[in-house]
Amino acid sequence: MIKKRFINIAISLALVFGCSASALAEDIYIPIISKGFQHQFWQSVKAGSEQAAKDFHVRVSFEGPETEAMVDKQIDMLSAALGKNPKAIGLAALDTQAVLPLLKKAQAAHVIIVAFDSGVDSNIPVTTAATNNRAAAALAADKMAELIGKEGQVAVVAHDQTSLTGIDRREGFVDRIKAAYPKIQLVSIQYGAGDQLKSTEVTKSILQAYPHLKGIFGTNEGSAIGVLNGVREMKRKLVVIGFDSGKQQKDAIRNGSMAGAITQNPVSIGYKTVEAAVKALKGEKLPKTIDTGFYWYDKTNIDNPTISAALYD
Repeated sequence: MIKKRFINIAISLALVFGCSASALAEDIYIPIISKGFQHQFWQSVKAGSEQAAKDFHVRVSFEGPETEAMVDKQIDMLSAALGKNPKAIGLAALDTQAVLPLLKKAQAAHVIIVAFDSGVDSNIPVTTAATNNRAAAALAADKMAELIGKEGQVAVVAHDQTSLTGIDRREGFVDRIKAAYPKIQLVSIQYGAGDQLKSTEVTKSILQAYPHLKGIFGTNEGSAIGVLNGVREMKRKLVVIGFDSGKQQKDAIRNGSMAGAITQNPVSIGYKTVEAAVKALKGEKLPKTIDTGFYWYDKTNIDNPTISAALYD
């Protein structure tokens, strides 16, 4: 509270002595630590954060490990960011438990934490800007059920089992299938670390084990593309549903090899993360979560202006 009061007083003094508030605000540094850098999704989040930085006259940086399996590297990035004495940090945690010691360190240093994309099991973040992943995955389950005639075997290729996005998308899909579709059998849940090559191999092993499989849900961009590749290499025909967008998924939906997918609004996620940090620094009260929205898209609505605005190349 003292730190927030100091920021407000400093802005007032800047105005008195001829300095603009926006010039002072540009001295506010907010590093954004994402889960990765390899998917187009994260590039769109980055674009949103950079637009917010311009609008709110603050400085941001954006980085993430090369793959979403590199928990230790993300921890190192978060530690390095703390060492630069930022006013706030945006964090999409790869491992909700592994980041806790550094979050406690940030709290002790009065550094505001805004979680994005994936929350953490802690009340230290002032808010979480994210898709309602359980609801989004439940919608994916409903679409899968509809497309396979509400019976048969299905599987999930998930990106991880440590981040809340990985957990929530898996559980949202699984819970809806179990609760609403008694004739659908969920036969396998495997993990491909959000990596296309690993997810391809995981998919091939599932297809070998279950020759009568009717559908697979891939829980992020890398998982979904891996599923597509595995299905193609095994020369199988089944329903593939993805999550996120990106050029490969959009092309697959247009040509019919992927039935459809859930898209988040990654630009909004990045923008809302920075906006929330600025509001928190001003002492404004924030909701526990900021729902950044999601949509189902397939070949029937992919060119709808509302949908296409949330897709990324």
